[in-house]
Amino acid sequence: MSGSAAPRFGSLTLDAFVDQLASSAPIPGGGSAAAVAAALAAGLVAMVAGLSADRPAYSRFTATHVRAGGAGRALATTLLGLADEDAAAYGAFAAAMKLPRATDQEKAARSAAIRAAAVAAAEVPMRTLEACRDLVVASEALAGRSNRNAASDLAVASRLAEAAAHGAAENVMVNLPALEDEERADALRGRVATLLAEVADHGESTRAFVELGELRDPEPEPEPTPRPA
Repeated sequence: MSGSAAPRFGSLTLDAFVDQLASSAPIPGGGSAAAVAAALAAGLVAMVAGLSADRPAYSRFTATHVRAGGAGRALATTLLGLADEDAAAYGAFAAAMKLPRATDQEKAARSAAIRAAAVAAAEVPMRTLEACRDLVVASEALAGRSNRNAASDLAVASRLAEAAAHGAAENVMVNLPALEDEERADALRGRVATLLAEVADHGESTRAFVELGELRDPEPEPEPTPRPA
């Protein structure tokens, strides 16, 4: 999460983004950094799919290359957008914290604004965490079904995605007390735990197939959607 106006981080050079991250300004912060790290992982997934497409040795995995490559590209775009949204969410939260509280009416308005801002500040990193889960699902699908010369890039992608997932989870958790809604907070804690477990499972599976170094069976074709009667 992070301060006032939210720039489009995806339009910055890498040098410029890191300079902003290293500054004393609160934007960008850890939530944006986690989303950008996951976007890099998504780029690697798309790259491995692209390096595997149209290669005769991997032709039986074409459907996986198409699906995972498309997912990687889409997730990279989504995650860069989430980096911007995280900065904006923190800006709104910081602004709510600075509202006046001299009177009972001002205190009530400030508390309501903080609660509303905390909801967004928790939901944005939750979406980053969900994107990280989708990303390791794509990396796991490609492992053992893609160009073996690029297999280590899938392992790197899974590591980056896991680190980003834990970073996003931290940003969800830090906002829960400000919700002042223990039932909702418990539900979010449970969701975080479930997603982190899924990320870990798919990440470990990705690296296991990479280490094995062998091709595996193609993915089963998805079940056709039944037509309405």
